[in-house]
Amino acid sequence: MKIRLLAVGQKMPSWVTEGYQEYAKRLPADCALELVEISPGYRSKSSSKEKAMQQEADALLKAIRPQEHLVALDVLGKPWSTEQLASQMGQWRMDGHDVALVIGGPDGIAPPLLTQAKQRWSLSSLTLPHPLVRVVVAEQIYRAWTLLQGHPYHK
Repeated sequence: MKIRLLAVGQKMPSWVTEGYQEYAKRLPADCALELVEISPGYRSKSSSKEKAMQQEADALLKAIRPQEHLVALDVLGKPWSTEQLASQMGQWRMDGHDVALVIGGPDGIAPPLLTQAKQRWSLSSLTLPHPLVRVVVAEQIYRAWTLLQGHPYHK
């Protein structure tokens, strides 16, 4: 199973890149985590946030592969404990599909893209900075994988 993290935003601070890579490199090839950065939609005082969100959604939809199980990271999604995430990962693997996890831009994910998601996952009811979300998701994917393997990292 391959997991791709499709994230709106580019040119992240070094601590984000290093944090993400630290966990991604720990995962084995049969549970690889790949980051795909998507350019943010154009925002200005005279343009609407909805237009920017739609630009981001269009770019994300182009990046999603037909066979991927789409999971949107959304504050209104279902919160999963690490154990529940591990169970989800086990199910994704059993289903034989690769997974696309989508992180929207500063205004979230456009509703048309949200409706296409097979699942919505909420990391927290807190508002998290989008760069931090990349690191948290990578760490939790790694932690859930270790739980599935019976590795002591989770304890």
